[in-house]
Amino acid sequence: MKILLAPAETKNSGGNQASFCKENFLFPELFEKREEILNKYEELLFLLSVEELSKWFGLKKLDEVERYKESLLNKPSMKAINRYDGVAFDALDYNSLNKESQDFIDENVLLFSNLFGPLKASDLIPDYKYKQGAKLPDTNVEKFYMDNFTKILDDFVGEEVIDLRAGFYEKFYKVKNAQVLTFKFVKDGKVVSHWAKFYRGKVLQEIAKNRINSHSEFMAMQIPGLKLNEIQEKKNIRLLIMDIV
Repeated sequence: MKILLAPAETKNSGGNQASFCKENFLFPELFEKREEILNKYEELLFLLSVEELSKWFGLKKLDEVERYKESLLNKPSMKAINRYDGVAFDALDYNSLNKESQDFIDENVLLFSNLFGPLKASDLIPDYKYKQGAKLPDTNVEKFYMDNFTKILDDFVGEEVIDLRAGFYEKFYKVKNAQVLTFKFVKDGKVVSHWAKFYRGKVLQEIAKNRINSHSEFMAMQIPGLKLNEIQEKKNIRLLIMDIV
């Protein structure tokens, strides 16, 4: 069983691992595809002015834009699960988990980078900026990764998946063969949106702490602060409606 997770717009800076190379990534046989996208990204960095990049990145502070205008090819890397810094990752609190739980995440969580495509949590990536939905010249990045990585992902994820991504990331990979558990979080009868990220992180934290390896194990688990209200089924997807209590 694999767990799918969205990335975060914000990143932790720094790193002490090797710069961009084949050995840093899942599916080394498809490294050239990632490289193709990175090369187009690099070309854009040097083609656009700081002011133009400010709009493309979605950043107002020009000193931040300057930070991300640097080439990624020689930047140090760190594990993807440590690179991303946002509400879900704060809730997961990866660094507070014991080694067994961290190893579980490293091996079983797939992230979907807007720039690098599908990543294992342990894949090594540099600090970068890529606003969700931003377009590279002549390239739809989401479709590119969907077209080139779907087959290998289908084989990799196996028969069961827990999908904790926001809906946008189905543009990178849509699970068609495996059985899927996905979630909707409800507070006082209303679906929450922003705080859904937090609860996705808490769900992953509990999965990792208990090292859950199947849907049946997950359904038998209690998650603090959440209560199962309803299950909706459609084709290969079971949507769990979770009340925040």
